[in-house]
Amino acid sequence: MSETVLDVLMYLFETYSDQDMEVEPEPDQSILREELLQAGFGEPEVDRALDWLDGLSTRHLPPFANPPAERSVRLFNTFELSRLDADCRGYILYLEQIGILSPSQRELVIDRLVALGAGDIDVEQVKWVVLMVLFSQPGQEKAFARMEDLVFEENTGLVN
Repeated sequence: MSETVLDVLMYLFETYSDQDMEVEPEPDQSILREELLQAGFGEPEVDRALDWLDGLSTRHLPPFANPPAERSVRLFNTFELSRLDADCRGYILYLEQIGILSPSQRELVIDRLVALGAGDIDVEQVKWVVLMVLFSQPGQEKAFARMEDLVFEENTGLVN
């Protein structure tokens, strides 16, 4: 199978984002795992995707000693530079500038992108990870809707 962790995550996102989460509790990981395996995803990708989701659910824990200030400047370390090309970094900063991501959300997005463990990361993958991060956080409906518009429109609206 040539599926990636992101393929598994996108499948889960598309399957569960349409459900009313107020009514239905979050499915158990063992049930999710079994469902994903039955859907044809490989065991290593499923396990890595569930680990990725665990990392997303620990968002309430501060990822750094001092959260970034509203007007902070983001410098990428060498590892992040090797994983995120200029287009990806620029798109993340663009989303922050237009108010879709807060500085703390930007950091969570970068963390989750690096945690994908995939080869090349492109802007389309960044968009999906941003959607998943925003969806996982309460009170982000407006930012989620704006990001959803960017993901599903043909012209990305990037500023040149």
